[in-house]
Amino acid sequence: MTSPGIVATGVRRSFGNVHAVRDVTLQARAGAVTGLVGPNGSGKTTLLLMLASLLAPDGGTLRIGGIDPMADPAGVRGIVGWMPDALGAWPSLTARETLEMTGRLYGLDAARSRQGAERLLAEVALADLADTPARVFSRGQKQRLGLARALVHDPSVLLLDEPASGLDPQARIDLRVLLRRLAADGRTVLISSHILSELEEVVDDAVFLLDGATVSAERVDAAARRGRTWRIRLADRDATASVLPIAQTLGLDAALVPIDRRDVLVAFTSDATAASALAALTAAGLPVAEFAATTGLIEHTFLDLEGGRS
Repeated sequence: MTSPGIVATGVRRSFGNVHAVRDVTLQARAGAVTGLVGPNGSGKTTLLLMLASLLAPDGGTLRIGGIDPMADPAGVRGIVGWMPDALGAWPSLTARETLEMTGRLYGLDAARSRQGAERLLAEVALADLADTPARVFSRGQKQRLGLARALVHDPSVLLLDEPASGLDPQARIDLRVLLRRLAADGRTVLISSHILSELEEVVDDAVFLLDGATVSAERVDAAARRGRTWRIRLADRDATASVLPIAQTLGLDAALVPIDRRDVLVAFTSDATAASALAALTAAGLPVAEFAATTGLIEHTFLDLEGGRS
């Protein structure tokens, strides 16, 4: 079994009367990408700061690669690559200088820092901007530089806070490919993001936070199993003309079946029920061109949990 790269048990952190993290228990496996999912104010960034040894917990235990970040913060920082939501770079330095300086701060010699900077600039598609000051970078370019900076010392654990924010579509695809490769190399990757469709494409596991606490596996499983709405589109007609044959085939009242632009929307109680419906539609000879859930499983689970919290 793959060993956990990150283990948190009963972690708590408050700021005065504000209980940012009330009770977080989670594991993030080495060799996998784990998503940290929750609404604004759920404690995601506070948790990441504690994992990065930048904030002390009020209670509970943390282990990063087996190291206690409070007992040995330098040891944790040696194996952790931390990417905050905002770059916080030195504005007068170029992208190359930022990475070279970061490498030196991690104890790399000048030659290794220089070589690493060149490699990482190419890896995050900033080679053409290597000598451009970071202060003029766009939001997406700063995010790419922040990711490169987190990788300077070849960490075994990555903590990424909103890494896809501001990235264009191609850059998001490149990020997914890079994160999958890093996980395949055996690294532990914990990623927080509001772009749930992006998480759907890249994560192996997901941890859900609500009101500063992790949601139990049983509650998450129940939310994931609840029915979803699916989009159905036929190849040879528009949505209005598609409603009747779809409804007749599935035994529905056509007057109650909604339409969203070109698609017919049908709710199914489970994925198995949806699969049976697809089989019935194709067996009836209907030219099904699209049959897909309106939300990914992570987004569906999150919305269900959000709607059901007390």
